[in-house]
Amino acid sequence: MTSVLVVDDEPAIVRTLSINLRARDYDVFVAGDGRTALDVCREEKPDVVLLDLGLPDLSGVDVLRELRSWSQVPVVVLSARHGSDDKVEALDEGADDYVTKPFGMDELLARLRAAVRRSAGSDGEGVVETDAFKLDLGAKQARREGDEVHLTPTEWSLLEALVRRPGRLVPQRQLLHDVWGPAYGSETHYLRVYMAQLRRKLEPDPARPRYLITEPGMGYRFVA
Repeated sequence: MTSVLVVDDEPAIVRTLSINLRARDYDVFVAGDGRTALDVCREEKPDVVLLDLGLPDLSGVDVLRELRSWSQVPVVVLSARHGSDDKVEALDEGADDYVTKPFGMDELLARLRAAVRRSAGSDGEGVVETDAFKLDLGAKQARREGDEVHLTPTEWSLLEALVRRPGRLVPQRQLLHDVWGPAYGSETHYLRVYMAQLRRKLEPDPARPRYLITEPGMGYRFVA
């Protein structure tokens, strides 16, 4: 049974989430503040966390930052804040996904399942295959319709940074750090140029990408 920790100080939301999750055979823990959430994570080790950003003691970002210092449990952030800055900050601190309130229960449950699947399948080198191309992460090799696709080292680094986080929104700053180094954080035009190159080489229709998705103002996502 998959266990979920619901962290929110709104009783109505906690009740709704608990009922829906238990009806789908999840084991549910609840916490109404950040410190309790951290204690529950240490003691119960849930499989995934639903974390509200607006908590009465610690901020959700502070909880996430503390949690990431000792755990890689998948975290889906819930928040009534619609600004992209809040989303980017949460993702920079290690959130796996972000859902804005009010949310549809079906969408939230799908995001929850995806976060758990990504966590379970995150280890190893492996091969990633889509309908359009195939990637061998160990050999650092890309093939399209059976033919090898030449990628520059920078193109491969950017592609790999996304592919190793399947389905997850990776913030622009994180990608710049991963590919170009910690001195880079605002050169978002680098990402636009190299993503365009990757799409030309891998996407069936680069103008309408199916696999290398842009989240405007926030980052990019690889969808297999």
